[in-house]
Amino acid sequence: MEKTIIEVDGMSCGHCSAAVKYLIEELDGVESADVILAEGKAIVGFDREKTDPEAIIENINSSETYKARLK
Repeated sequence: MEKTIIEVDGMSCGHCSAAVKYLIEELDGVESADVILAEGKAIVGFDREKTDPEAIIENINSSETYKARLK
């Protein structure tokens, strides 16, 4: 399992962090997701053979509410 840190803009409450966590975890290959609202970031564990950081960021950004990028 690899890990990456993704910065996420646009989160302002617990509902936001839960929504971002859902957007991350719905992808095949994601093994863990810890969203830290106060720091505006997500720490994601994933299987490189099934997904990659770019796909995770793309899925978060598809919401049009949150803007994600690699830290």
